[in-house]
Amino acid sequence: MVKAVVGANWGDEGKGKITDMLAKEADIIVRFQGGANAGHTIVNDYGKFALHSLPSGVFYNHTTSIIGNGVALNIPVLFKEIQSIVDRNVPMPKILVSDRAQMVMSYHILFDQCEEERLGKNSFGSTKSGIAPFYSDKYAKIGFQVSELFDEELLKEKVERVCETKNVILEHLYHKPALKPEDLLEELHSYRDMVAPYVCDTSAYLYEAIKAGKNILLEGQLGSLKDPDHGIYPMVTSSSTLAAYGAIGAGIPPYEIKKIITVCKAYSSAVGAGAFVSEIFGDEADELRRRGGDGGEFGATTGRPRRMGWFDIVASKYGCRIQGTTDVAFTVLDVLGYLDEIPVCVAYDIDGEITTDFPTTAKLEKAKPVIEKLPGWKCDIRGIKKYEDLPENCRKYIEFVEEKIGFPITMVSNGPGRDDIIYR
Repeated sequence: MVKAVVGANWGDEGKGKITDMLAKEADIIVRFQGGANAGHTIVNDYGKFALHSLPSGVFYNHTTSIIGNGVALNIPVLFKEIQSIVDRNVPMPKILVSDRAQMVMSYHILFDQCEEERLGKNSFGSTKSGIAPFYSDKYAKIGFQVSELFDEELLKEKVERVCETKNVILEHLYHKPALKPEDLLEELHSYRDMVAPYVCDTSAYLYEAIKAGKNILLEGQLGSLKDPDHGIYPMVTSSSTLAAYGAIGAGIPPYEIKKIITVCKAYSSAVGAGAFVSEIFGDEADELRRRGGDGGEFGATTGRPRRMGWFDIVASKYGCRIQGTTDVAFTVLDVLGYLDEIPVCVAYDIDGEITTDFPTTAKLEKAKPVIEKLPGWKCDIRGIKKYEDLPENCRKYIEFVEEKIGFPITMVSNGPGRDDIIYR
């Protein structure tokens, strides 16, 4: 059976924890899109980890971790990450890398930095991990596929061609030194040496695994609102963040995805620029940020403070719908225990018109939140294992959200650990 774990909002919803938890019953975990530009934070028996390239199931001995063809593969980052977990006594994970995955090159990171610098105050808030330049090249058909590393003639010819196009922009737009083909070739050779033992046709491997009845988990990065088609364009990422893309990014038939677990935070947070209707500021935001997540709400990749907001019904209902949600995992609920009243954004006011439909970006920029307040529960709910043992106001909050978004909340996370979960 194939399940997908994806985000409902701006990312940072707690997908790493949910994947790590579900991986206990999985045979294979697949990263199907995105790159090292976002992290999944995991707290388990080995400690606390921020993963950027590795699938979140690497902590189990029985699992195989796959880097799918849809991933922006930064080979040095991947191997540094493998080393970092092995150094902390995690057994060496079994990893397979798709021969059709494409590689993030050092010049992609350079171009990302140069462009953000050039845009100044109009920048996208990129993590400068090379993701947009990588996907631009992929679709312009000048990217380097892993399989190409093993064809020396092709590499030499392509390196010359790529340098020609890149150097025009580097020298004339960014006023930076030109790329040298020999340096690029050396970089590619080092990537080949690192990745060679792990490369295979992962799509064929997954096809056989599905036929054999294996449990497969697709792990998405970021959330619905960062999808380039359905998100807050242009303040989005460069690959599809939707479960539907899991079939493409992993190379499996779409009808095999039977369960879509969409992760939703009990409040909102976002990293990077873009419309964020329920955003809060000042002391109110600082307090929520300080208490949030599993040690404060700070980016797992950048460490920068996340923007904070109250739960957004409009964005979450849309985010769940566009994912094709079968189950909602409701995370970091324990964080809200300090509040007397819990504000919830139930609708948007756009030029005097009240709506519960999530609009396109131009209208979203004008939206003001319509807030409803629910009574808080004023106690610590960590350690509670049964839904009926939660305080009444806490259950009312969950049921209010569930009714408004229209998708079943089947898991409630009430702490950062693997076992801090309540099933409904």
